[in-house]
Amino acid sequence: MSKIKCQCGHDNPFGTVLCEKCGRPMTEEAKRSEVVDMRYEGSARRSQTYKRSIIDKIWNFFSSVKIGVSIIVAVLVTSAIGTLFPQKFYLPVNQNSEAEILAYYERLYGFIGTLYYKLGFYDMYNSWWFKILIGMLGTSIIIASVDRVIPLYKSLKKQRTKRHTSFMKRQRVYGAGHSENADASLAKAEEKLKNMKYNVKTEDGAILAEKNRFSRWGPYVNHTGLIIFLFGVLLRGIPGFYVDQTMWIREGELRSIPGAPDYYLESKDFSIETYSKEEAEVFGKALDRVGTIVKSYQTDVSLYKKKEDSLPGSTDLEHVKDYPIIVNKPLTFDGYSIFQMDYRLDELKSMTMQLIEKKTGKSFGQFTIDLDDPEGVYELNDGARVDLIGYYADYDGVENGEPVSKSPIPNNPAFIFNMITPDKPEGEKSFVAIRQTLETQENAYQVKFVSAETRDISGLTIRKDKTLYILLFGGLIFMIGVIQGSYWNHRRIWIQKGEGDELLVAAHTNKNWFSLKKELDAVKEYAHLPGYEDRLDNESSTEEEEGEK
Repeated sequence: MSKIKCQCGHDNPFGTVLCEKCGRPMTEEAKRSEVVDMRYEGSARRSQTYKRSIIDKIWNFFSSVKIGVSIIVAVLVTSAIGTLFPQKFYLPVNQNSEAEILAYYERLYGFIGTLYYKLGFYDMYNSWWFKILIGMLGTSIIIASVDRVIPLYKSLKKQRTKRHTSFMKRQRVYGAGHSENADASLAKAEEKLKNMKYNVKTEDGAILAEKNRFSRWGPYVNHTGLIIFLFGVLLRGIPGFYVDQTMWIREGELRSIPGAPDYYLESKDFSIETYSKEEAEVFGKALDRVGTIVKSYQTDVSLYKKKEDSLPGSTDLEHVKDYPIIVNKPLTFDGYSIFQMDYRLDELKSMTMQLIEKKTGKSFGQFTIDLDDPEGVYELNDGARVDLIGYYADYDGVENGEPVSKSPIPNNPAFIFNMITPDKPEGEKSFVAIRQTLETQENAYQVKFVSAETRDISGLTIRKDKTLYILLFGGLIFMIGVIQGSYWNHRRIWIQKGEGDELLVAAHTNKNWFSLKKELDAVKEYAHLPGYEDRLDNESSTEEEEGEK
């Protein structure tokens, strides 16, 4: 695309609205307008110039402010939807089982919960489509910023002191008038502007006074901080940078730590301390009402790590340390922190039963069922045995003629036994639950509950965040940009000779026009400059207002 040659002889890039040298309007629209658009100094932006290739179309798409706002709205809306129901990390179910997660949403929230799961909102911040949205937002910010900041920087760096009369006349604040001594007025104006902390340049009977140009870069510093912040967010999706997992571990259990594949945790003991009336009289009424108030609770654990020379899949471990995890006193290692967040008391661990003859009460012995890993056959005395042919950890009734379990947690265990004795070699079947026993026929033998062993469960949260300092740095840069663009404004005042003894005055700022006009009034009064008008606010200068009065 050919360059546009101005009447002053300067070659401008295609798409330039105002001549980079003299400021003449280069387009028909700019020539017809009374006030010229100074947002980007009339410079040529790539998105408004190149529109042919696929790269141009992608660039133009992401440089659009409307597209950027639309992406922001999409991120905000999806983030809001993600708060309607609990995210995956906060569910009281086994997070390694997608079936359990789906069952949880379906059971509590019905069809909406199922749809919530199917669309991926249950783990939204780790979903591929949310990461794409964040990537698109970052791309939009980068392209939109580059599309504007480069031509703006070039225009401000190359701006000339003396401008064409048409440029001056198309400024929002403009005035012209005759002066008895133009050179003296220019000298006084230069002196006053320097006293007001303006950077002043003079050239051939013209003055350009400028200050706070750095405020023009505030939005782009703001964008830089936001890009760094979004980069930190995307890094959270890379393994090893960010972990926020929950872990339920039972007393005596050894488990691998989610998010830390080389480490294992063993729960040695869980303890809980409650307030008594003697310790805290302030809780007296509350204790009478609720019974107990928890004072503190902790999990005593042992941390293990896989040996460096161990084979994949091996559990050859070496002891790292023992530690009591207390609320607000996490176990820390290798950048990880494990917090005590929750607990469950008295979960069934095992149940002891005995086989008896109903008529005589004779016992064939006891057997203990490990509710985590029950055996199939339990051998008893006198040639009797019990076969476990059905186990339902969390019995939830009968569906289609079959017992069902709503979870693998032994909250309400139920069993189907086949009781085999010398006189009943074919066995007798019995359904045994905590509160009921069902028989298909009148049995001569019965499995009777004897005792149960319970254990406590600790709810732990595993966290690791290598992106925290990146996020903080991005937030700091973002706030610097906000302050830079909010508390300062770029101001420019042009004063130059016209034809004969005429003086031309023009001014521009990116915001806070009242303050700019106040400073211009001070210069005008000191240097005896002609009056001016604000064309958009239709306000005249102080002297003109006094003259009308």
